[in-house]
Amino acid sequence: MRGLLASPFGFLIGLSLGALGGGGSILAVPALVYAAGQTPKHATTTSLVLVAVTAVIGMVPHWRAGRVRLAAGMIFGLAGIGGSLLGSHWNKAADPNALLLAFSGLMLVAAYGMWRRVRTTCARQQPRSVGAAAARAEAPSVSSSVQIDTATVIKVIVAGTIVGLLTGFFGVGGGFVIVPALVLALGFTMPEAIGTSLLVITINSAVALTTRLQAGSIEWATVIPFTIASLIGVVVGSRLASKHDSTSLQRWFVALLVVVAVYTAVHSGLALR
Repeated sequence: MRGLLASPFGFLIGLSLGALGGGGSILAVPALVYAAGQTPKHATTTSLVLVAVTAVIGMVPHWRAGRVRLAAGMIFGLAGIGGSLLGSHWNKAADPNALLLAFSGLMLVAAYGMWRRVRTTCARQQPRSVGAAAARAEAPSVSSSVQIDTATVIKVIVAGTIVGLLTGFFGVGGGFVIVPALVLALGFTMPEAIGTSLLVITINSAVALTTRLQAGSIEWATVIPFTIASLIGVVVGSRLASKHDSTSLQRWFVALLVVVAVYTAVHSGLALR
């Protein structure tokens, strides 16, 4: 019954992932808690399975296009292993309602980050001169060689640890942290950062899931139909994105994130009291 209740929400999450290219999985935890009746800790585990599967599938077209930087992604992912294990440990010890309250804050952060990207995209879509357009067309599509120094290593370790903590504790991919870190710290182009971030998410999710498998905390009767429905939603969302303006879709998704975050915060806050 839980699996059947979760499936429509899994489809909606996959729809947002396919249409927007990321961010939709952050809705998995509140959907599983309030619609499917899972505990917050079981919901974060189910979310990890969803994140891992969608990251692997989403990485395939990026891999074929040469946008996945294997060495850098492996290093970034390995840097997050410690944080992923620590986050999983904290998840086990956390009060369920405190976990949901903290998760509502994370959703607001993600909503703010997406809202900023929408504004940046709109600004870049403003008409520019023909000369500027020609300069962009002639610009190289690959990133320059990465300069490895002490500052860069520290940035990668810190960012990797933060992403690992987010994945282990909340069951989210943390792409809104990985992509800016790859662009700013390693000088990746945006397509390379997006493709490589999926490899990092896969590594962190796999590490976090190993601790949950050992504890036997995965409810497969819910996980399987939820994930299948999400994958169907990814396919539909991808087709929807090719026919509609992604900017307007992102605005609607930001509004949805804020509403769900506020509901989660109020509900969990009252439960804590």
